[in-house]
Amino acid sequence: MRKLFAVFKREYSQTARKKSFIILTLLMPFLMVAAMVVPTLLISKSFGEKRIAVLDGTGRLSQAFEPGKLATALEQEIVGRPRLASGRPRSMPALFRAEYVSATTDPKASAAPYLTRLTDKTLPEDRRLDGVLVIPADVLTNTGAKLTYYSRSSTDLIGQTQISSVASDALSRLRLKERGLDPAVIDDVLRRLPVEAVQVSRSGEQKKGGEMNFIVGFLFAALLFIPMLIYGVEIMRGIVQEKSDRIMEILISSMSPMQLLGGKVLGLAAVGLTQVTVWMVMGGLAAGAAGGMAAASGFNVGQFLRWSIVPWFFVFYLLGYMIYVCVYAVGGAITNSEKEAQQATTPVMLIIMIPWFLLAPVIMNPESRMATVLSLIPLFAPITMFVRILVSEPPVWQIALSIVLTIATIYGMFWAAAKIFRVGILSYGKRPTIPELWRWLKVA
Repeated sequence: MRKLFAVFKREYSQTARKKSFIILTLLMPFLMVAAMVVPTLLISKSFGEKRIAVLDGTGRLSQAFEPGKLATALEQEIVGRPRLASGRPRSMPALFRAEYVSATTDPKASAAPYLTRLTDKTLPEDRRLDGVLVIPADVLTNTGAKLTYYSRSSTDLIGQTQISSVASDALSRLRLKERGLDPAVIDDVLRRLPVEAVQVSRSGEQKKGGEMNFIVGFLFAALLFIPMLIYGVEIMRGIVQEKSDRIMEILISSMSPMQLLGGKVLGLAAVGLTQVTVWMVMGGLAAGAAGGMAAASGFNVGQFLRWSIVPWFFVFYLLGYMIYVCVYAVGGAITNSEKEAQQATTPVMLIIMIPWFLLAPVIMNPESRMATVLSLIPLFAPITMFVRILVSEPPVWQIALSIVLTIATIYGMFWAAAKIFRVGILSYGKRPTIPELWRWLKVA
């Protein structure tokens, strides 16, 4: 135990004293916030004024394409929450400028010169177009009629959605007006209502749901995943470096491979916990400050975050860390360079990272069969089960079974890793094959 503690102390102090560790620990929360906020700001700033030509086959929609007062409509579309609080017609977003053309004879034929302005780069900037919308002449009577939107990009979804929404809204009102409905009645009938998402717990408690819970789920999953990945790679690099420098031969002469592996694993686990604790303290202080300001404005931050998830976070962090570190320790023990180690561990890590790739459907439907099965598979449980606990209330027996199965798997993996580590740390030259690794397990 004394030798294991000596390795633990060395690994912890050597890593925790690095300037890179201190800088990363202090700056990571700000970098994560910037990674979420900056792209949104850049997206909103990157959309300049769009010039759209509208060729209206009905000749009756000119007012619908006049610049409206909804200056934030485009930004709302970017974040996926277009809303209108009243029943008034959807008006043109402020960042769009529509060039309306009444083309009652043949809208598609009339669109030809405007399509040229869409692609001709020799035209002055104020003459070029970003999109062309064609509205068929029979759109009011033909139920199978379709709008056609032309643009230079096949992924101009925002322009297509905004302009088609304005046209569809105006056409719906025009159809109802032709059937004798009063415009005030039309506004009342077509009024869009905001939706408030509410989560109902098993105890009957009601809490806010919606996109904020989705963001919180991703944030905490990243807090779990990133340190496990970083310090798993750190262990692999340390083992490879010590093998290359022949330090392992000296260390093994004074302690058992289990003591050496255990000290390394526990030392870097403590480093990761230290880092995550600092991040959570910083996040807690920020949340407390934000919560105070939000409470003053009537917004309850506690509906998205609760202190009861903190113990679960540390439990599943340790479980996930132990799984990751066993894989990386074996990778470092059986290889002779960092490049070989990365090649050896990549296939296994891609499998272990499956929950990260499936995080969005798990957060959106935490009680689905897929999410439940993933949370009970030991390799996937640390991230999947914690996310389920964060955004819903899985049954207690599922949580307990997930933890028990994961602990049993960790024990088996650590046992196998120790045996492979015992032989592999003194093996040089050609990387062992799968049958050779199996023989190592039997003879070690």
